[in-house]
Amino acid sequence: MKTDSLTLLALSILVCNIACSHQSAPAAAPKPTAFGAALVESSGGKQIGAVGTALSQPVVVQVNDDQGNAVPGARVEFNGPAGVSFDPGIGITDSSGQLSTTVTLGGMAGRYEVTASTLTKAQKKVDLKLQELALGYQQQVGSQINDKYCARCHDPESTPERVSNYDNLETKPHAFTEGDTLNKISDADLTAIIDHGGAALNKSALMPPYGYTLSKTEIAAVISYIRLVSDPPYQASGMVYAQK
Repeated sequence: MKTDSLTLLALSILVCNIACSHQSAPAAAPKPTAFGAALVESSGGKQIGAVGTALSQPVVVQVNDDQGNAVPGARVEFNGPAGVSFDPGIGITDSSGQLSTTVTLGGMAGRYEVTASTLTKAQKKVDLKLQELALGYQQQVGSQINDKYCARCHDPESTPERVSNYDNLETKPHAFTEGDTLNKISDADLTAIIDHGGAALNKSALMPPYGYTLSKTEIAAVISYIRLVSDPPYQASGMVYAQK
């Protein structure tokens, strides 16, 4: 019995060694057949998604030569802060000079700067930086409230699901992305405007009070969402941004 056991053990080790020695080698990085001079965004920047999820649209970049013509066969690599992933992370531009990647956000709420890179014929690195937004739980609640109550007036763009009332208003509401204006309003004043209506702070009376509709927690969630999507970015002590 002891001999049989030793024989089986030896066979197991031999099989393992053979299997391990025949494992496929890691796939080689794709090699470019052409080089460009610039990288431009085709689509996919400034998307908003929940933390830890893939963005709804791919990020698409294009490699151009120094004349602005698309360059097929150029190598592009994507990088971002810790926790962000790309599928694919490296690729070769197609016949239109473009490469698309699916971006999955990290686990922390904030702004994520992702970078696409390519090399010129002289091996000089060319970067294109894009920003994507990751919503934490509070900002997700704020986004849902915005969709239900706010966007119909504050978002001038109509969608198949929602017709904007923006053009019908004599005083135009600020889009939540208008950081130049909203960044200058304190959290306390935004709370008062949402709670008691625009007239409470000598703003437009067309802004109705939502204090009987939304709880204090929900109002805080709306403000947190506004702060995250503002452009230029809202700067405040304690504000968390995703870093490399």
